[in-house]
Amino acid sequence: MGKFLIACLGNIGTEYAGTRHNIGFDVANALAANLNGSFSPERLAEKVELKWHGQILVCIKPTTYMNVSGKAVKYWMDKERIAMDHILVVLDDLALPLSKLRLRPGGSDGGHNGLRSIQETLGTDDWPRLRLGIGNNFPRGRQPDFVLGKWLEKELPVVKQKVQVAVEVVESFATIGIERTMTQYNKMEFEL
Repeated sequence: MGKFLIACLGNIGTEYAGTRHNIGFDVANALAANLNGSFSPERLAEKVELKWHGQILVCIKPTTYMNVSGKAVKYWMDKERIAMDHILVVLDDLALPLSKLRLRPGGSDGGHNGLRSIQETLGTDDWPRLRLGIGNNFPRGRQPDFVLGKWLEKELPVVKQKVQVAVEVVESFATIGIERTMTQYNKMEFEL
């Protein structure tokens, strides 16, 4: 039986619910609902422990705010004694269109403050991440308004479908590994 840390990034507070930046939290909530778990407040995060095909998934929603996500990830990684390759960070990505998601074994922070925080805290960028495209349809200089903005009505069906597929990606990652999961899901397109 393996143990995995599923760190789903977002910002706490009702004003951030339903925003592009919080799609990670949406995946966490869908994963917990799918596996009959409920989050409870813990140190630096809301946490739920889930079982999936003989694996234990320790799923967290950091309560540190996005820019200090590394603190919560490092704390739970150490507390639960989870190896670096058994971490999966789930987050929004401006560089990907809404129609895509990407699972990667590592890589740069791509300007994402949550990833940068985790990279600085762990001292490496060599850990798996699932990036969910949110698109970049905003005027120059309006990036914060865009990522912290609510989904458009026409985007919601795609977002809901992508969140459910992201749950499958997490479950697959924990059972058949990152390489096979990447092959299976990275080419998917979600239609508006």
